Amino acid sequence: MTRFIRQRKKNKVIPGFALSMGITLAMLSCIVLIPLLSVILSLSGTTFAEFLATITDKQVLVAYRVSFQCSLIAALINCFFGVLLAWILVRYRFPGRRILDGFIELPFALPTSVAGIALTTLYSDSGWIGRIFAHIGIKISYTLIGITIALIFIGIPFVVRSVQPVLEKLDRQYEEAAMILGASQSKTFFKVVFPEILPAMLTGFGLAFARGLGEYGSVVFIAGNIPYKTQITPLIIISKLEQFNYDGATSIALTMIIFSFVILFSLNILQARVNKVTKV
Repeated sequence: MTRFIRQRKKNKVIPGFALSMGITLAMLSCIVLIPLLSVILSLSGTTFAEFLATITDKQVLVAYRVSFQCSLIAALINCFFGVLLAWILVRYRFPGRRILDGFIELPFALPTSVAGIALTTLYSDSGWIGRIFAHIGIKISYTLIGITIALIFIGIPFVVRSVQPVLEKLDRQYEEAAMILGASQSKTFFKVVFPEILPAMLTGFGLAFARGLGEYGSVVFIAGNIPYKTQITPLIIISKLEQFNYDGATSIALTMIIFSFVILFSLNILQARVNKVTKV
């Protein structure tokens, strides 16, 4: 009994569990739960037929496809380059490393509209980078390629900042032991290092993917907003709000909330299973 009481006291980092939990739930309700509930309540006057007609409109379906396709591709690319960048920042020492590490936070601090204008200027047919690709017949701005590049820009910090702490805490003795036993560098990475950073990489992937689905400012300029081609879902929502079609905008927003929740919930389950397998 005494041991149990000591264990409970040892597990208490913040005193006053009831008060701490109450404050946490109150803040969570005010910031997350109540706003989400208001989205559902605002559709109380909309019939299911009207809701279904809105979210299955052809223009809306194309916007879903554009948002999901570009967000998925950008998140996958960010997984590769995010892990590579985190590896370089943790495992190597070179001049300007701290500056490069600070630049990772730039997409968080930079206003998304400024990022969108800068990317459009760079990747337009007359821009510094877009001009090079235009000569070989590849158009970037106002295409799905441009949207994907914008989503890579705003999503890569999530992967880097998720993987970087895990690499910093990873004991390098396991890698040295694997190499002493005859494992190659690539086999050591995929058998020893990769299983350890995989849960963190999945977290970064989920965050980058979810951010891409809801991104507006950095995408709207480079997308060009071509109907049935490069329109993204947030743009459709803004357009309906400008037309005072609040029920239509809310219906699409609720659909995106459900999609995002299902995706993040599925990734959390997958991450838990991966953690369980790696521990075993």
